[in-house]
Amino acid sequence: MTVPLPEITLAVMWLGLTAYVLFGGADFGGGVWDLLAGGARTGHRARDLIEHSIGPVWEANHVWLIFVVVVMWTGIPSVFAAVASTLYIPLTLAALGIIARGSAFAFRKASTELWQRRLFGAAFAFSSVATPFFLGTVAGALASRRVPPGIARGELVTSWVNPTSLLAGALAVGTAAYLAAVYLTRDAQRAGEDGLAGYFRARALACGLVVGVLSAAGLLVLRADAPVLFAELTAGRALPLLVLSVGAGLASLVLLWRRAYLAVRVTAALAVTGLLWGWGVGQYPELLPGVTVREAAATGSVLAATLGALAVGAVLLLPSLWWLYATFQRDRTPH
Repeated sequence: MTVPLPEITLAVMWLGLTAYVLFGGADFGGGVWDLLAGGARTGHRARDLIEHSIGPVWEANHVWLIFVVVVMWTGIPSVFAAVASTLYIPLTLAALGIIARGSAFAFRKASTELWQRRLFGAAFAFSSVATPFFLGTVAGALASRRVPPGIARGELVTSWVNPTSLLAGALAVGTAAYLAAVYLTRDAQRAGEDGLAGYFRARALACGLVVGVLSAAGLLVLRADAPVLFAELTAGRALPLLVLSVGAGLASLVLLWRRAYLAVRVTAALAVTGLLWGWGVGQYPELLPGVTVREAAATGSVLAATLGALAVGAVLLLPSLWWLYATFQRDRTPH
């Protein structure tokens, strides 16, 4: 029996992408709420909680992005080349956003002057909005089949400035903000800050409704602009995942209303995961127009070596990340 190494490699890469969306995405969402927190005096408590929550893990969460890039580059190099050459403008802007965001976040913590903190805070916040938006436009370009195979064969602007890409960019920002608000409600509760928990609960409810409306409108956009993916999402293999996403999203709103801040983390993550995997299943087996995963995959020996190296690395990485997250999620409510 032949081991389906291309499919296993793609699934592993998608798991890494899911982890980046759930963890790294929430970091970007924290920057969105940092931007909307208000002035230096009125917003300092919310910003302090955001900084405390993402400070220990924001660099570690970018491991998942590096993981996805490396697996894509090694396992499906022709797709990596096509994406990187056609979509180098949004990818470059996203990379600059990641650099600016990290630098500003670090410098703001070390700054003592108010004007410096405001400057670095603004850079951190605006980069937190721009970066997921540009990454979302890349996803939209792939979903709408605007990245043809080959080096720089696609349109440099319209490949990512189009209805599907703009919708995906907006959804990426909204999803990141929603996840961050959901996670921060529990962080505030664990710290004994009931007022802050209610503050982020209200924002999570509002943001969840906005993302739900965007997702519904997105189906209309896909119907006109990406009919192949629309058909798979509404009547094909991806339909169960879309139903899971909608059901988990509705359950999240109920749990937020009932202030079940721990349980809602699970349902919110399921809602986002269902949407992401629905896209993946809906597009499979084609990665680019006319190019299937088996046609784009590297040789069997390369895939086997890559998966073997990843398995060895996971033995060290996953327990370390679990320990990191668990350490900073311990109850610190004053006794």
